Amino acid sequence: MKITIDTDARSLVADGPEGTRTLDLWGKEAFELISDVWLRTSWNAKYPYTFTWLDRPIIQHPEDMVRTQEAICALRPDVIVETGVAHGGSLVFSAGLMKAMGFGRLVVGVDIEVRPHNRAAIEAHPLAPMIALVEGDSAAPEIVDAVRALIRPGESVLVILDSNHTKAHVARELEAYASLVTPGSYIVATDGIMREVADTPRGKPDWTHDNPAAAAEEFAARRADFALAPPAWRFNESDLDRPITAWPSAWLKRVG
Repeated sequence: MKITIDTDARSLVADGPEGTRTLDLWGKEAFELISDVWLRTSWNAKYPYTFTWLDRPIIQHPEDMVRTQEAICALRPDVIVETGVAHGGSLVFSAGLMKAMGFGRLVVGVDIEVRPHNRAAIEAHPLAPMIALVEGDSAAPEIVDAVRALIRPGESVLVILDSNHTKAHVARELEAYASLVTPGSYIVATDGIMREVADTPRGKPDWTHDNPAAAAEEFAARRADFALAPPAWRFNESDLDRPITAWPSAWLKRVG
C-alpha cells in the first residue's frame, strides 16, 4: 500500500489493492492506517526494547502492557503464569500490580534458561517474594507439573505465553497450560505481530505462517472451551474500537 499524507490539506491518500481512498487525516480510518504502519516500523526499530518497569527491562509495546494491566485488574487472578522471563520486567510488572491493588499471591516465570545475571536481579528485586522461577522447556510435562504444583486448590489463574514464538511451540504451550486457566480467565499467546513484520529487515518470510497468532487461531477453532475474545476496554471516550497491538489473535478466553 502507498500512503500519502498532506498535512496542509489534512488528508491521507491510501492507494492499495482495493483502489484509492482519500481520508480525513484526523479521522478514525487514517489513524488506524498510520498506526498499523507505525506498529510495524516501531517493531523493526526495536522501540519495545527501550522501556523498563520498576527497574527491569520490559520488552513490550506500551499499549499491550496497559491493556494487560486492565485485564489483570479486572480478573484479579491469584496466580499469573508467564512463559519467557528474559530480564524479568514482565514478572515485576504483574507482581507490582498485585501488590499495589492488594490481590494475588504469585507470579510464576518459566524459561528454558534464566540467565544468571537476570536471575540475580529478579531475586534481589523488592517484589521477589511474589515471584517464582521455573527453569526448563515451558511445554515439557515435568515443567508444566512443576508450575501446577505452585498453584493452590481453588486459585484463579491467568497464563501469558511469551517464550519461543514458533507456531509449533506455542501450540504445545497452549495445550500444556490450558487446563490451568480458570473459567473466565485467559491464556494469552503474545507477539502475533510476527506475521505482520515478516517482510521487514528484521523479519523472516516464514513468519507469515509460523507465528503465535496462527497457533492461537487454530487452538480456538478446535477447542469449544476457549474463544478468541480480547478483554473489553475498561474506558473509552473516543470513536476508536481496536487496539494498536503487537498481540493480534492473542487473548484466548476460557469459556467452559
